[in-house]
Amino acid sequence: MTAGDLTTVTGAETKTVCVTGAGGYIASWLVKLLLEKGYTVKGTVRNPDDRKNDHLRALDGAKERLILCKADLLDYDALRLAIEGCQGVFHTASPVTDDPEEMVEPAVRGTKYVIDAAADVGTVRRIVFTSSIGAVTMDPNRAQDVVVDESCWSDLEYCKKTKNWYCYGKAVAEKAAVEDAKERGIDLVVVNPVLVIGPLLQPTVNASIMHILKYLDGSAKKYTNAVQAYVDVRDVAQAHVRVYEAEEASGRYLCAESVLHREDVVRILAKFFPEYPIPTKCSDEVNPRKQPYKISNKRLRDLGLEFTPVSESLYETVKSLQEKGHLPILSPSNHFSANYMLLD
Repeated sequence: MTAGDLTTVTGAETKTVCVTGAGGYIASWLVKLLLEKGYTVKGTVRNPDDRKNDHLRALDGAKERLILCKADLLDYDALRLAIEGCQGVFHTASPVTDDPEEMVEPAVRGTKYVIDAAADVGTVRRIVFTSSIGAVTMDPNRAQDVVVDESCWSDLEYCKKTKNWYCYGKAVAEKAAVEDAKERGIDLVVVNPVLVIGPLLQPTVNASIMHILKYLDGSAKKYTNAVQAYVDVRDVAQAHVRVYEAEEASGRYLCAESVLHREDVVRILAKFFPEYPIPTKCSDEVNPRKQPYKISNKRLRDLGLEFTPVSESLYETVKSLQEKGHLPILSPSNHFSANYMLLD
């Protein structure tokens, strides 16, 4: 992909951007895409010499245009040094935990430091902040027929009451980021991905991929009576770059392909990979089947983003887990039909 593939504010090939938490699942694909588009990328990692960042160094263009910077989210000086000379910042780094002390304070304070550093260096024209569907949907009072869109917010009191500190932390951090950016005169655009699946670049299995892996490795004997929205990691990377480059972009952008019941997920997996011990029974045989909610991805589609079908993402997630040695190859799988006819 060349820099001219999307409408850009200025020539991408001469621009430098910072990606926080560059070794993460979403961030790794984002770094890959930015390098492909000719950007110079300064990626923050905890330890640039750690072998777990080798996948970043192996990316096309990394040798010439990737600089790994040692920085912690709670180290303002290190963040400022990483952001120095950048025209844009992609703030993807965030704790993923349900421990309130490890989730809320670092998420809020770390984001404030990023915004302050960007304002202080004086060259940053836009920050793209990676929030989450967790900041959007946790609302017990939302009617089933309401279409979830960018106007929806998680209920903070409900998050606290149910001890869902991840969703609480994401919502609080996003609200604080908007306020901090306004105060500092920084243009901030937010991407809210749902549960992210698709192939891995990094060597380790992250939390959202574990959600799929457990249905293949025998650790989940039954599936839950629950629904979940899914999106491909490559689409999430595209979403970040599009909202950065589109001059008219503003506010929040929900990044979702579709909402599926867990039964739909295991059924798709079983059709593609019948050799694995994929659960066939629900853990809840008493209550009615949960109904998927409606979600809008119109704002990103209006920026030209075409979403990868969730069936394709699931297939490629499993193939990636096999290739990286996280899942044994039990028997040769049939080649994936380009039209995913198995699901018709």
